Amino acid sequence: MPRSVNSVASRARRKKVMKQAKGYFGRRKNVYTVAKNAVEKAMLYAYRDRRQKKRNFRALWITRINAGARIHGMSYSQFMGKVKAANIELNRKVLADLAMNHPEAFEAIVSKVK
Repeated sequence: MPRSVNSVASRARRKKVMKQAKGYFGRRKNVYTVAKNAVEKAMLYAYRDRRQKKRNFRALWITRINAGARIHGMSYSQFMGKVKAANIELNRKVLADLAMNHPEAFEAIVSKVK
């Protein structure tokens, strides 16, 4: 009895990878073995960076709050310590938005915690 290979599934698997590699440069988009490696690497980067994005945004918020606090003569750590002590339950994302887009509201928070 001849060996049976599931060419339908094999082709579907290759097509899936080639579809994911659409838009890549050079042989990465049209040679399966190269495309498979490129797609695998891209998936790893995507997985890693979904987690890194959260860190990057937190760092950005901290930088913005620090800049806003220093305008009013405080450092970031002093400001956040006083915010926690005053039981103001605004997270860094909201505080950063206030510091950047609504400076008068941020000033009100600073004056309340001082």
